Amino acid sequence: MTDTLHTHPLRFVRRGQTVTLHNIPPTRTLLDLLREDLHCTGTKEGCGEGDCGACTVVLGEERDGTLRLGAVNSCIRLAHSIDGMALWTVEDIAQPDGTLHPAQEAMVACHGSQCGFCTPGFVMSLFALYQDTQGQPIAREQAQAALSGNLCRCTGYRPILEAASAMQNLPRHSLDESTVRAQLRALADPKIKAAARKDKASSAYLAPRTLAELLRARAQHPRAQLVAGCTDVGLWITKMHMQFAQVIDTTQVAELRRIEHYPHHLAIGAAASLTDAFAALVADRPQLASFAHRFAGLPVRNSGTLGGNVANGSPIGDSMPLLIALGANVVLMSERGHREMPLEDLYTGYRKNVMAPDDVLAWIKVPKAVPHEFSRAYKISKRFEDDISAVCLAIHLTLDEGHIAAASIGVGGVAATPVRAVKTQAALQGQRWTQDTAHTAAQVLQAEFQPISDLRASALYRKQVLGNLLQRLWLESQGTANVNLENFAATGVAA
Repeated sequence: MTDTLHTHPLRFVRRGQTVTLHNIPPTRTLLDLLREDLHCTGTKEGCGEGDCGACTVVLGEERDGTLRLGAVNSCIRLAHSIDGMALWTVEDIAQPDGTLHPAQEAMVACHGSQCGFCTPGFVMSLFALYQDTQGQPIAREQAQAALSGNLCRCTGYRPILEAASAMQNLPRHSLDESTVRAQLRALADPKIKAAARKDKASSAYLAPRTLAELLRARAQHPRAQLVAGCTDVGLWITKMHMQFAQVIDTTQVAELRRIEHYPHHLAIGAAASLTDAFAALVADRPQLASFAHRFAGLPVRNSGTLGGNVANGSPIGDSMPLLIALGANVVLMSERGHREMPLEDLYTGYRKNVMAPDDVLAWIKVPKAVPHEFSRAYKISKRFEDDISAVCLAIHLTLDEGHIAAASIGVGGVAATPVRAVKTQAALQGQRWTQDTAHTAAQVLQAEFQPISDLRASALYRKQVLGNLLQRLWLESQGTANVNLENFAATGVAA
């Protein structure tokens, strides 16, 4: 297949110019393109799995008439996925005369760089934050959220957070957004794109722009690797050294990037980023804000998609327990038609599902919040953020005058797939919501699953945590404060 397939020219905007590159392999990462092909070595390779943030760059695209920027991990981002976008690396943000960008200057002034290896990634996350805040003051919590995907091995976080606040006090640096938008519109011109793809009847990297094109491509190329943000498949490439002769990228399908609001449910397109998807979920249920923040570092959420996380079906994927608890359905589509099912029915085994070779996960339908519901999602991991769960538990209760009218529970990290806690739901259904009920349900939950021991946690730990989390749910439902780190705030610093 590799002898007959070619890749279309890769075109993006950088440093005010349109860059056109030819013969880029379909599984070439953006980091390798920068460092090895373009010899731009300011962007560093740390972990190669989207975990440390040393490789952070910023991508820009026009959305609804505005330029939208976001920090992403270049180590697991496929190079062809930035076709038609604007790109900034740490080499690109200083002025032509060498004057540093405020994000860079603040890092220098606040002594935010120690060994320096992680510094380019931090600078690029700060650059995205700087553009997003448009000169407004930056609170420490806001800076921490923006830097959630960047790790400093030298433990230099204090001066880096100080730099985040200080950069707004430096002389303003303005990005010429109108020019960038004009360049992006030129790249999107159908005539220009057609000319760039002339004589390329079949491509090793397909990036359909409409749902009809995606379904047609999937029917014609059922063996091609489907990608959606590549935050998981990227690791197959960087860590397992897998290569794919042909890739179908779903992230440019216009219909699947939408989040549609209906009277009783949200319809989240499978290609909607995790950032956008969780923003919609949090807008409907504000209590999920902390869980959304902890899902992954911001660069991962900016690249990854909700549909990709669900379709991947990892037993430790965090979105699925939450969606199961909320009663979400998924819609599968192909040229043959579509079918809808509860999300938990999608999975048949470890990373296996009911999808046919020509099926595409198109939509996730999530019921909207209703009166008298009480929902919580808990993530247990070694790091507070930017880490994989040992256990994920999501619980959704509907209360009626102190009785549990309905109970829905999703669990991750305890079985080969994300699962619904059917026995625990039955133990809660119809009962009065009391401490005794919570205690009994906790015991049922601990006995319902037989988790394994692995590098993240022992089976005994996972069982114990499940019971403790249900007890925590009871305490939170009664208004008890200071039962979780999310609500903890330091009031002073010891001398």
